Amino acid sequence: MKKVGIFYGSSTGNTADAAGEIKKQIGGSNAEVFDVADIKADDLNNFSNIILGTSTWGAGDLQDDFEDFLDVIDSIDLSGRVVALFGMGDQISHGETYIDGLSEVLKKVKEKGATVIGKTSSEGYEHDGSESEIDGEFIGLALDDDNQSELTEERISSWVKDIKPKFV
Repeated sequence: MKKVGIFYGSSTGNTADAAGEIKKQIGGSNAEVFDVADIKADDLNNFSNIILGTSTWGAGDLQDDFEDFLDVIDSIDLSGRVVALFGMGDQISHGETYIDGLSEVLKKVKEKGATVIGKTSSEGYEHDGSESEIDGEFIGLALDDDNQSELTEERISSWVKDIKPKFV
């Protein structure tokens, strides 16, 4: 497996912490972590295996830095690259828009030719709805450190075990 680039946007630190745990679970020397506030297209172009993580705010809005990062994604070709997504949100306070930001990211990476992996079951969550949920599955890893922080490490571990063999 080639090295994995983990790119995240974080306002409170929860998504950054999750990115660090994902790196640990993949194997520290096999992954690099980047805050999207500080990168350029060339940083993304160095990886054929990519994990993108963002939080969702309010009524389904992407984290501010990640919103700008979509322009970086728009400037490159993701054909032949494998992309997995993870999102952080609050399923109780924003249950109708829980991790909705991921659906915008999914649309963009598919538009740019990426192969997307890493769906997860929505069982065990307490949200009311999500644009990022299709037929009982989230389009990526869904995390909620506000209400289910005790499940974060286990969810990351299970997800990484699923996606790791699918990377090229």
